[in-house]
Amino acid sequence: MALKSTVFKAELQVSDLDRHYYASHALTLARHPSETDERMMVRLLAFALYADERLEFGRGLSAEDEPALWRKDLTGAIELWIEVGLPDERMLRRACGKADRVAVLCYGGRGADLWWEQNREKLERLRNLEVLGLPAEATQALAALASRNMGLQCTIQEGQIWIGSGERTAHIEPVVLHRLG
Repeated sequence: MALKSTVFKAELQVSDLDRHYYASHALTLARHPSETDERMMVRLLAFALYADERLEFGRGLSAEDEPALWRKDLTGAIELWIEVGLPDERMLRRACGKADRVAVLCYGGRGADLWWEQNREKLERLRNLEVLGLPAEATQALAALASRNMGLQCTIQEGQIWIGSGERTAHIEPVVLHRLG
């Protein structure tokens, strides 16, 4: 019998001073049995960074043809495609052909560094791709915030992110590995 996804609920308040975006989002995240708390919370972080009323979670690990998150316009055209982790370079090229803009939030410590070293030359050619590296200690602090029902506040200012729940806060300072061209 196949294992079912675990459902997590999050009330996410976003105060993005860089984009002047302020909103509260009631989110439902389905965590695939093979997904870690760290990856799920990076998906939630990606939502906060690119928050918009039309941004939605994809089917994730269970669907290879969908991103972790995406935003479509009213005609169904993909405006933004977001991946988390260490995606395949060929898949990112396909995504860049389908979407106006593609963002990757890579994490995983030394594994993320190796992924970037191996793919950098090919990925830097993609003009509509943005790659952000997340420090391992930051994503581990994010994972510690995971619970089935979360109330999270996220503040983004000058490229730094603070996301917290009550007395616990994670500070994330993404490293821009590749900017939109």
